[in-house]
Amino acid sequence: MPEKQARRVLIVGAGSLGLVIGYILTQANVDVTYLIRPHGAENLNRPQLLYSFHDNKLRKFDKYKFITNPQDLLTGTSYDFIIITLDGHTLKTETGLDLVDTIANAARGTATKVLLLLGLIGVRSWLLNRTGLREDQVAAVVSFIHSYAPKKVALPIHNGVDPKLLQQADQAYVDKAGPGLTIDNSTPALAEEFSQLWNASGLSQCAIAPPVQIDAMVAPIYVIIAVSDLLDWPSYDDIDIQGDLWTLGIQAIKEILGLSTFGQVGEQAIAITTAASVRDQFLGLQKAMYPLDWLAFNKYHHGGKVNAQDRDILRNFISQGEAEHKAMHSTKELLKKLEERKR
Repeated sequence: MPEKQARRVLIVGAGSLGLVIGYILTQANVDVTYLIRPHGAENLNRPQLLYSFHDNKLRKFDKYKFITNPQDLLTGTSYDFIIITLDGHTLKTETGLDLVDTIANAARGTATKVLLLLGLIGVRSWLLNRTGLREDQVAAVVSFIHSYAPKKVALPIHNGVDPKLLQQADQAYVDKAGPGLTIDNSTPALAEEFSQLWNASGLSQCAIAPPVQIDAMVAPIYVIIAVSDLLDWPSYDDIDIQGDLWTLGIQAIKEILGLSTFGQVGEQAIAITTAASVRDQFLGLQKAMYPLDWLAFNKYHHGGKVNAQDRDILRNFISQGEAEHKAMHSTKELLKKLEERKR
């Protein structure tokens, strides 16, 4: 009996998350290819070393290929999935939009599915409207896997971490916040297909959920990240939940969840959103990520690396609210404070 052909996945971007996603997929016997910029070829020409905070050991990742020319998508290998891992701000630059259009041209009229691993509200609808791809070809995916490059950023080291191994690693990662990925079920067959593929790795789980449920789960994160930035990233057990900034954040969360896009799910979430419940949720995540210093990671990642994307998201919420004739006072005030801090 002939051997079953491996599934083929193209990952757009070989940053911290892209590399960890690729490694996990190869553990499910997936044929992984990266689309990278030419200057990234030197790095991928050698095996990547990944440090896992689960057992504080190194893993060698070398079962991948890479291409540097997006036009190769139009004439080369066909893929079962194309996973876009660029941040939302980069995606909507001129270069990012050109790349999206090329990916769409390669996928149009084929069985290839496009997954947007961005954690952005409404990104699936945006891609469908821009590209005209079929509904059953596109899904949004949210990642709760956290990864970074130890050689580029030094985070505090806690008990159990091997500093020598960590410093050898190209990427370090942790996947302790429940399912590593959650995919939307706008197209149930697509969601089930990818979830099964991911789960076959044995290293991580991919949950399936309605888009509005995912959005309502993700939206408050951007608010609390903003508040944490303004407070200079204290431990969540040191937060004054009666303080002005935390109160402002809770009010902004309720404003955002009250937008029509969240519907009844948003109303239900508002009913259980309190200053204490949100603090407890984030304190739980902080503890679950250990020995990764989640606060220091977020300060690096959201305080700098993807800060422009985070502010864009708050602006989009404000625009949606204004279109619905809602004042969005707290969300506007929060964004104003962020903008003043970044000057």
